[in-house]
Amino acid sequence: MRLRNIPGSREAIAESHWCIQEPEQYKGNWQQVFCSGNPIHIEIGMGKGQFLMTLAKQNPGINYIGIEKYSSVLLRALQKMEEEPLENIRFIRMEAETICDIFQENEIAKIYLNFSDPWPKDRHAKRRLTSRQFFARYNSILAKEGNVEFKTDNRELFDFSLEEVKEAGWKLDGITRDLHRDESMNAGNVMTEYEERFSSMGNSIYKLIASR
Repeated sequence: MRLRNIPGSREAIAESHWCIQEPEQYKGNWQQVFCSGNPIHIEIGMGKGQFLMTLAKQNPGINYIGIEKYSSVLLRALQKMEEEPLENIRFIRMEAETICDIFQENEIAKIYLNFSDPWPKDRHAKRRLTSRQFFARYNSILAKEGNVEFKTDNRELFDFSLEEVKEAGWKLDGITRDLHRDESMNAGNVMTEYEERFSSMGNSIYKLIASR
C-alpha cells in the first residue's frame, strides 16, 4: 500500500519533543532520555502509536520507544502525544535494519512486532522483521531474560516466523493461531489499530512469544 505523503511531516517530526533526533548518540545511555532506570521496551513498526501509548499509560514504570520509518504515519502518533503527553514514551524515525547502531547489548527488555510488513516475495524474506537476520539483531540488543512478541493476521508470515525462530536458535514460549479465543494468551492483550480492524472483519489473529 502506498502511503500518502503529508507536506511538512518531516519538519514537524524534527521539531517534536517526543521524537529523538540523532538517536545514535544515546546508544548505551537511553536512560538519560527518560531520566530513570526503568526497563525499556521497543515496538518496531509502531504505526500511529495506539498500542504503545496504551501500554505507556498502563505501565508508568516502563519506558517505551516506538520505531517507525514512515514520516506521515509517525506524525499521527506525535499529534496524539500533543493531546495527551506521556513522559515514558519517545519515538524514532528510522529503518529497522539499523537498530544495532541505536541500542547497546542488553539495553532492551522487550521487543514488540505488530502486523509487520509481510514482504511477500521470497527474495525479500530477509527484510521481514521475523527473519533470522532480524533475530540476530534482536539477540544483540535484548537483555538476557528479554523476549520478542509478534502479532499478525497473515498466516503465511506467521508460519514463516515460526520456522525462523527455530532457525535462529531461539525458542517459542507461547503460540496461538486465534489470539482472541485463547484465554491465556489474550490475557492483558492490547490491540493495535490494525488488530481492531482485522478482528472486526472476522480475521484470526496469530501471536508468538520467543526468547533465547
